[in-house]
Amino acid sequence: MSEFFIELYSEEIPPSLQISVRNEFKERFSELMKEENINFKKIYSFSSPTRLTIHIIGLNEKLKIKSKEIKGPKVGVIEDILNNFLRSHNVNKKMAFKKTVAKGEFYFIRTVSKEIFTKDAITKILLNVISTFKWKKSMRWSNKEMIWGRPLRSILALFDNKHLSFQFGHLRSTDIVIIDKDLNRISKKIRNFKEYIKFLKKNNIFLNHLEREGIILKRLESICKSQNFKAYFKEKLIEEVTNLVEDPNVLLVDFDKKYLEIPSEIIISTLESHQKYFPLFNKENKLTNSFCVVSNKSDKDNLIKIGNQRVVDARLSDAKFFWEKDKSKNLIKQIANLKKITFYEKLGSIYDKTQRLRKLSSWLSDELNINKEKVEIAASISKSDLCSDLVSEYPELQGIMGKYFALSQGFEQEVANAISDHYLPIGNSTLVSKTPISFSISIVDKLDTLVGFFLINQKPTSSKDPFALRRSAIGLLKTIIENKINLKLNDLINYNIKLYEEQNIKLENPETEKEVIKFLRDRIRNLLKERNIKGDIIDASVSAHINSNFLELYKKSTIMNKYIQKDIGKNAINSYKRAYNIVGKSADDLDGRPDSVLFRQDEEKKLFEKINEIRKIVTVKESNKDYEKLLISLSETRSLTDNFFDKVIVNDKNLDIKYNRLQLLKMFCNTFNNFINFSKLEGIS
Repeated sequence: MSEFFIELYSEEIPPSLQISVRNEFKERFSELMKEENINFKKIYSFSSPTRLTIHIIGLNEKLKIKSKEIKGPKVGVIEDILNNFLRSHNVNKKMAFKKTVAKGEFYFIRTVSKEIFTKDAITKILLNVISTFKWKKSMRWSNKEMIWGRPLRSILALFDNKHLSFQFGHLRSTDIVIIDKDLNRISKKIRNFKEYIKFLKKNNIFLNHLEREGIILKRLESICKSQNFKAYFKEKLIEEVTNLVEDPNVLLVDFDKKYLEIPSEIIISTLESHQKYFPLFNKENKLTNSFCVVSNKSDKDNLIKIGNQRVVDARLSDAKFFWEKDKSKNLIKQIANLKKITFYEKLGSIYDKTQRLRKLSSWLSDELNINKEKVEIAASISKSDLCSDLVSEYPELQGIMGKYFALSQGFEQEVANAISDHYLPIGNSTLVSKTPISFSISIVDKLDTLVGFFLINQKPTSSKDPFALRRSAIGLLKTIIENKINLKLNDLINYNIKLYEEQNIKLENPETEKEVIKFLRDRIRNLLKERNIKGDIIDASVSAHINSNFLELYKKSTIMNKYIQKDIGKNAINSYKRAYNIVGKSADDLDGRPDSVLFRQDEEKKLFEKINEIRKIVTVKESNKDYEKLLISLSETRSLTDNFFDKVIVNDKNLDIKYNRLQLLKMFCNTFNNFINFSKLEGIS
């Protein structure tokens, strides 16, 4: 059996690109191999900052190409079209034949079965993959026409221990591996993959990212154990650093203890986000003045350690200066400076936004019975830290720094917390604002963003969402649901639109309220799916949702999902189904309510009474509504509907009685559909 491998040696590829290309390159290669019926045992992909390598084992030396029919143009086309088809497949007219298929009569040709060398097929696939590969960001360099993620230096390709020769752009493949290190170039002629890996390791290059990750983790854990630190490291940072180095060496470094006086978030952000270092914590989870650096070479003379120590000390010195300076700036006075910061060109400044937030949160505090004064103060200063030098240097700390500034200036803890927490949830985090003041501002902040961009028709498309409006919507819904907030958003949205109007913002979309509500309905589908709610229940709940209370929609969905496989759910569905199957198609033709005077049997009266009993539960205010009790009441109709259909003939000869009974069943179905749209559930038809 034969093996094949290729190494694409380039300038440094950023970690994010490297991770995606490593996987996508392998997948694309595998797909094309299968399309060409090339069998293999295993395919591997490896990468380092400068190398992308594919290794395939278990290949046959030769590949049998089976005979197949190729469809050509339709019979009756002009001669030139037929000739072009024949010429493209290098056959003459005698080899063409006619065949009738579903769409008519066409010309066909049949290829001749043959045997080719697998290496030739591999070369074809290889050039296809390399030339058509879609990078998130590509580069063209010098005066070359070649486009690649980063400038390619060389291509190493071997098949069955022999050089696989081909041309890609200005580069000719070789059988030589190159290492550029410390301004020196080392090269070696390679015969196979094993020899290739051995040579790399001899020069302290670990091609397998999993091996590099293992080395890093082992060394980090060893340092933590010896120094009595807590061994906790963020997976994302581990992954990123692993793909920044080829020769991982972990160094323990210290910074001056005096910097521990500034907020720990500044230090952590400096180390993790800005420098890609690992902060270290003691067993009590307190930040220490030690950190770990993953270097791309050994540090026998401690020069790398000293250099990184100086870099961190310099950055923290600046941060300490900014901290001392910024914390003394009065947050209230900083509000006016927000006029200089644009929220969005057509939506005014951040100052304008905070004025809307203050009024919106005040409105919401009345609805939710929250301390209005504290909410208004928190909303007014919620963005003031954007004027600070610290947040300018560390934009990822907006809100967090505002919290520290507020506490240093004597603001109450819950007001200070709101400045930080109103940004939650961040990214894919499940954490949401939990205190009344925090979640009030969080709701209006996210809603104001949604309303604003919908007002100026900057709505997300299926492929683009430049203002992260989907994230805002999901965050808004999570905040409402996690805090069990009964709130109809349409009134708040309309008030929000009015506030934009008062600020002379040009309103370009008169359908903003409807579109924002619809957008939120679409987003809650994803949220419900994440929480393992059945697809038909999601459809049933969303389609029945006619108001803007999303907690209500969520509760109904989760309750139905809980009971759908139990007797309560089954009885409710069965009861609805029997009525729906009779009245479903004619429902639109039935107007008004049933007349109790026209009831002739007890079964009609009892069913009517039960419906009215349930409808009383439906009309209870959302804050007091018990959806579990409501579903149980719906399920209790099972015996009544069974008796009704056993003893009552709906299609009575008397047309008035017949019509009245159909109206009763329609009323029955409508009552169920006020909970969720039962007609959307599986098995209803």
